[in-house]
Amino acid sequence: MRNSIILAALLFSINAFATTPQVLLKQYEVQAKQENPAFTGFSAERGAIFFRAERTHSDGKKVSCSTCHTSDPRNQGKTRANKVIEPLAPSVNPQRLTDAAKVEKWFGRNCRDVLERACTAQEKGDYIQYLVNLK
Repeated sequence: MRNSIILAALLFSINAFATTPQVLLKQYEVQAKQENPAFTGFSAERGAIFFRAERTHSDGKKVSCSTCHTSDPRNQGKTRANKVIEPLAPSVNPQRLTDAAKVEKWFGRNCRDVLERACTAQEKGDYIQYLVNLK
């Protein structure tokens, strides 16, 4: 009996951190409405533009999300240190966008690296919508 209670608690704690892209989109929708009362929804098209947009970094280099993640998020990418990055698109990598803490961690790092600022909830939602729509 005690082991089954421990197992149930462990499974609950693991699932408490599991999420889906749709849940993330709902969370970012709430934040986007707070950031911008005129928010009308996320756009995969804006997400694709955001993903591919080259920005001139303060060090003079041109960077974009696709610099490391390739022009097709269904493919493996590579970090600047030449480490493999698994595909971003959930259609080919079902583990993507299933851990809210990891999603926020990587948005935090990558937005600072590429944009030199935090991403807005609108940008995050558009980006996720783009990734979800890739088949």
